Amino acid sequence: MSEKTAIQIDNQVGELLKKNSLSVTGSRKKILQLFLEQPGALAHGDIERKAGEKFDRVTVYRTLQTFVDKGIVHTIPTADNSIRYALCKDECSEGHHHDHHIHFVCSNCNNTYCLDDVVTAEIKLPKGYSAEHVEVVVEGVCKNCN
Repeated sequence: MSEKTAIQIDNQVGELLKKNSLSVTGSRKKILQLFLEQPGALAHGDIERKAGEKFDRVTVYRTLQTFVDKGIVHTIPTADNSIRYALCKDECSEGHHHDHHIHFVCSNCNNTYCLDDVVTAEIKLPKGYSAEHVEVVVEGVCKNCN
């Protein structure tokens, strides 16, 4: 990564934390940096490995939960009942995720991608039902593996 790119990512990290009224800590900076450098979603274990031995499992978990609560990252369920995390777009805010897009899981490389240009269709439920969250996960082979 070039020095210019590193500075840009560092600036983005600071802006995101400030915008969400979060103090700048080492764990928050490092974990946000990982999301900004990665095109796809990350599992908790991926974040632990990439962050190094500097942060323990509980610190990573609490940081991720804070980011979910603040609308910085959103969760993506997987077929094996684990969770991946991906950076939210600007329209998400504290307690209100607006990630109405499809998530794509590559069966070859196991990466998960947010397909922001593919919006989930409105689902009409029977009378008396109200949806709180709709999740669409598509499995297949990503463009990098094709």
